[in-house]
Amino acid sequence: MPDAPLAPEMPGHNAEPWTRREIAQQPETLRATQAILNAEKAAIEAFVAPLLAKSGVRIVLTGAGTSAFIGECLAPWLSGLLGRSVEAIATTDIVSSPALYLRRHEPTLLVSFGRSGSSPESVAAADLVDAHVDDAYHLVITCNAEGELARRVGSNMHVVVLPEATHDRGFAMTSSFSAMMFAALSILSGIDMLDGRIDAIASAVAETHARSLPVVTDLAARGFRRVVYLGSGPFKGLAREAALKLMELSDGAVVTAFDTALGFRHGPKTIIDAQTLVVVFVSNDPLTRLYDLDIIAELRADGRSGAVMVVSANPDDAAEVAVPGLARAVDADLLFPFIIPAQLFGLAVSLELGLTPDRPNASGTVNRVVQGVRIHAQPA
Repeated sequence: MPDAPLAPEMPGHNAEPWTRREIAQQPETLRATQAILNAEKAAIEAFVAPLLAKSGVRIVLTGAGTSAFIGECLAPWLSGLLGRSVEAIATTDIVSSPALYLRRHEPTLLVSFGRSGSSPESVAAADLVDAHVDDAYHLVITCNAEGELARRVGSNMHVVVLPEATHDRGFAMTSSFSAMMFAALSILSGIDMLDGRIDAIASAVAETHARSLPVVTDLAARGFRRVVYLGSGPFKGLAREAALKLMELSDGAVVTAFDTALGFRHGPKTIIDAQTLVVVFVSNDPLTRLYDLDIIAELRADGRSGAVMVVSANPDDAAEVAVPGLARAVDADLLFPFIIPAQLFGLAVSLELGLTPDRPNASGTVNRVVQGVRIHAQPA
């Protein structure tokens, strides 16, 4: 697919093309991801449909870091949609404690997310599932056709390789995150169902990008030392990803935290001071939304935080970032436009700090593809 047009330049002298480009290209990469799923629909459904119809199959969404947070976003939503337990378990947990997470006699579909598909934990987690589960299946969703997971073959697995443009060159995962999340949502919800929603989602992502730029640029210039992201339901996982994105792109210079609207009051709220920005993702679910609005009103009444940024698709909310066209959408569809202001804010902060966003960790102690991991055998 052709490169997406670059977003307007942000302040700073160390901007490089990839992170900015990869945030901006998401409307196109989401559409291209759905196009791949449409083209491969028969083969995908031939693998997945019998498993979803099979009684007692356990579905585990896995990955490391941002890839793990895809599972945290989708698991609660898919559990409700499919009427069965869908779990998010990081590869790092499976590898370090397989006996706690794997059950030999429970048929298991492991859905693996991997930008590179070659991290040691991703490969080891798949091996451990095969070794510790008698009836194991693998759905691999990856952005890299040359990765180790993508090259695997077997009757118990199916590999979906996403558009090459989603194999982010920047350090921080952006379009790879949204594309892999969309692919899993589409495959497990129904490819035809998401085909009818992709245009509205992609259009909302594009417009949210344009609306977010001036807001996040202004906030980044204020130099907040702490940033908290709050979200409930699927947005708890999104809040965790947003917090990681800022931590990565600021090279740890900004302290980040995440929580739910209700959970935040139970101790974590003590993080707030005048140097704290709080970002709230507002649910479209009528009940969940009430709790989100309560914490927003409370934070503003307290007057202790430096600023509150509300991200909402409801036009009644007077949000700092208003997402258009999705006021009646399910929360799963909001995941894609909601992450845009968080990604852009991380980029803007990185530039304000004088960092190079494509390589923010100048020391080289943290890498685009994790290094230094030893996979250990079970001690005798």
